[in-house]
Amino acid sequence: MEDPESLGFEHMGLDHRLLQAVTDLGWSRPTLIQEKAIPLALEGKDLLARARTGSGKTAAYAIPMLQLLLDRKATGPAVEQSVRALVLVPTKELARQAQSMVQQLAAYCARDIRVANVSAAEDSASQRAVLMEKPDVVVGTPSRILNHLQQDNLKLRDSMELLVVDEADLLFSFGFEEELKSLLCHLPRIYQAFLMSATFNEDVQALKELVLHNPVTLKLQESQLPGPDQLQQFQVVCDTEEDKFLLLYALLKLSLIRGKSLLFVNTLERSYRLRLFLEQFSIPACVLNGELPLRSRCHIISQFNQGFYDCVIATDAEVLGPPVKGKHRGKGPKRDKASDPEAGVARGIDFHHVCAVLNFDLPPTSEAYIHRAGRTARANNPGIALTFVLPTEQSQLGKIEELLSGDSGTPVLLPYQFHMEEIEGFRYRCRDAMRSVTKQAIREARLKEIKEELLHSEKLKTYFEDNPRDLQLLRHDLPLHPAVVKPHLGNVPDYLVPPALRGLVHPHKKRKKPPTSKKAKKGKTQNPLRSFKHRGEKHRPTAAPS
Repeated sequence: MEDPESLGFEHMGLDHRLLQAVTDLGWSRPTLIQEKAIPLALEGKDLLARARTGSGKTAAYAIPMLQLLLDRKATGPAVEQSVRALVLVPTKELARQAQSMVQQLAAYCARDIRVANVSAAEDSASQRAVLMEKPDVVVGTPSRILNHLQQDNLKLRDSMELLVVDEADLLFSFGFEEELKSLLCHLPRIYQAFLMSATFNEDVQALKELVLHNPVTLKLQESQLPGPDQLQQFQVVCDTEEDKFLLLYALLKLSLIRGKSLLFVNTLERSYRLRLFLEQFSIPACVLNGELPLRSRCHIISQFNQGFYDCVIATDAEVLGPPVKGKHRGKGPKRDKASDPEAGVARGIDFHHVCAVLNFDLPPTSEAYIHRAGRTARANNPGIALTFVLPTEQSQLGKIEELLSGDSGTPVLLPYQFHMEEIEGFRYRCRDAMRSVTKQAIREARLKEIKEELLHSEKLKTYFEDNPRDLQLLRHDLPLHPAVVKPHLGNVPDYLVPPALRGLVHPHKKRKKPPTSKKAKKGKTQNPLRSFKHRGEKHRPTAAPS
């Protein structure tokens, strides 16, 4: 038998069509979780697997799931077409992503394996029609799956053979506990099950008792984030809130951070405040949050992945905040009432080629930090995670450091020794911009976004055709002015650039809108953070020359 340490896809007994799809995806070797999980799954064992975000957990369950379905159709007696695999995920975006991955892997056996995503509540009628055709794999959130089961659109008791629970540690925190328990009553008594999770907590243990039968536990001996040779992690202490805005301005406007960036904040109001602040300096950014419709969120992610945006501002409150149902727990920010309880971006969503994650607001928990930082340094690409910290947040930072350091006690979040006095000349500009971003400006920016959604809504198209006056009123409503943008702030005079940074700096240029046919730039991500060298300094984050 071949040494399991060197086990490749071609040694796992996979269907040649799956191997061809794997080759098309550019996967030459399985990741650690794939190497360990796929053979065990093909043996028919239940799995409880923990692996860090970005480690290939989706393919680790999708490949054996497809292989088992193909074997069932090829070797078993002819049976009626039915739903044989159910994939449960906590968010709509993850459902779409899981569906996409399964379909890519099933590209050469699409006639034999059909996949349906029923996570979008607004598509109930079309989903009913799809479920009547009995797809082999159904993907969705527990609430949507339960809804279809209760309406008899979906029947699993006599046909389901495989259950997958992805991002298991999030399901209960999303308030899906009751739905999941009700859903299990509609399943057969015997089935194979996979629980995939980034962390093992009490919720995962509870799920284990509910759905697994004598499982094999894969607790891989790997760090929860890539090592320092791939992911550089820094923290910078800002004395005031104003200093955070000033530092961000310098990093982005002077292009000291290169490539695509994800900016994380803790509240929806903060995300719009930050976007309007950056707009003052002609730095294009978009907001991604649970308040936006699913189609709009997925469109923004797609545009970011294709290179239309270099900067996305996101909030993970919907994912890592308190449960959807029940009382608010903890000291973190309260959930925005209008946000979609099944939406979130910190966990699992596949942003492509992210060079840097900037924690503009300190993550509320250590787990939140891990899932934010996990958006970069994926697929062997390098990345940077830079966390802005106020003096009052040092205790919370210490908890994050403790989790990241583990038993070794070696500091992971290195100090980013930025000399704030070098960018003091920009402070008056930042103050000017911050004064323009008022509460009224934030409110009107959100109203403008809602208005755009209404005008471009496919659902309201018929309504506006029947009520053209309403459409005219909406179009000719008083123009909103979210914030007064001063054109001169978009330029960086040479005399303001510190002498120590001249020669390193490439001022940010206004990004042109690329043609719709432009594809995402392929290849490895370059190290994004430019280094600063000062006399007498020894500890400074370094970067490969670009």
